[in-house]
Amino acid sequence: MPACCENLPPEKPDTSPSRLTGNRKTASKIRYLATAAVALTFWWLAYSKIEAFARWLIRDVAALPADTPLGDALEFFIYDTLKIFLLLILTVYVIGWLRASLPTGKIRDFLAGKSRSAGYLLGAVFGAVTPFCSCSSVPLFIGFTTARIPPGITMAFLITSPLINEIAVILLWSLIGWQFTLIYIATGLFCGMAGGFLMDALSAERWLQPFLQRQPARPVITLIPARPAAPPAAPPKTGWSFRHRFALSETRGIFRRVWLWIVIGVGLGAALHGFVPQEWFAAHSGPDRWWSVPLAVMAGIPLYTNVTGIVPVMESLLNKGLPVGTTLAFCMGTVAASLPELVMLKQVMRWPLLALFVAVLFVLLTATGWLYNFLAPILL
Repeated sequence: MPACCENLPPEKPDTSPSRLTGNRKTASKIRYLATAAVALTFWWLAYSKIEAFARWLIRDVAALPADTPLGDALEFFIYDTLKIFLLLILTVYVIGWLRASLPTGKIRDFLAGKSRSAGYLLGAVFGAVTPFCSCSSVPLFIGFTTARIPPGITMAFLITSPLINEIAVILLWSLIGWQFTLIYIATGLFCGMAGGFLMDALSAERWLQPFLQRQPARPVITLIPARPAAPPAAPPKTGWSFRHRFALSETRGIFRRVWLWIVIGVGLGAALHGFVPQEWFAAHSGPDRWWSVPLAVMAGIPLYTNVTGIVPVMESLLNKGLPVGTTLAFCMGTVAASLPELVMLKQVMRWPLLALFVAVLFVLLTATGWLYNFLAPILL
């Protein structure tokens, strides 16, 4: 070492406030990621064991055979209730975490710059590529509604999101064939776009909850010259700590409002699942019975399942001889709406809009079922 450098003092660590703040933020992010990884691991372990737990509780502890209506209904009730609770907690938290800094203004401006028909298509396509069930799509729908995105576009998303996802497309393609898969995709997109168009045509926005309705600004008359408007302030940065608190608050609030009604809704679905066999639909829903399609839609809407879980039911009903249109109407009614979803939608919709939403689904799915029963000899 050169002699001129031997007497230099040792370098001191950087203890400036900015450096210390950066270190604390980095440590906080590491702790957050580690905690999130542990929590997600426990969540996945619990979710993967729901079916086994429900089977053990009913068959071993309660000693009820699974092939009886009561045993089947109770096993379905325990499994579906726990599954919905876990999915709801994770989905609402993740969407709340993202929505804390979601540029809803940019999304709204992007959609506002498009024609309504393009907006319906974009809303339906966005719903098709998001893997949400009817309950899981509600928080994002609420976020879009809060951002003042037109109701027709958000409705196109809400209808299409639970109907189509990539897993269901693959399963349908492998189990039933490409013809029925393409019919299913086309029907889901059409129902979303048509539902959005009808909502806008009927001015559905007037039936949103009051806090979501646009309030026109009152004109202010003054003789004092207005001061030049100040430049808009830069949006505050939303750190991970803020996002976590926001998402946790969203999760707690939504869960407290809907948990009881989810239990009631799934209980009704479990009763229908256990005590109304699939063979009943096949025996009473022939292609010459026009009323079988609306009846299938009415029976499907109260039930709760996701599009992936309904694929084996589709295959079973088709194999038992149920017409393709009736099968499509029943299964799409099952995944397009559910009692838990309607309960959550009541947070942003008044009763007329909620009734209109169900009526639009009923009319669209019934018309679709009739059409495909008529075209089945040609299409399949």
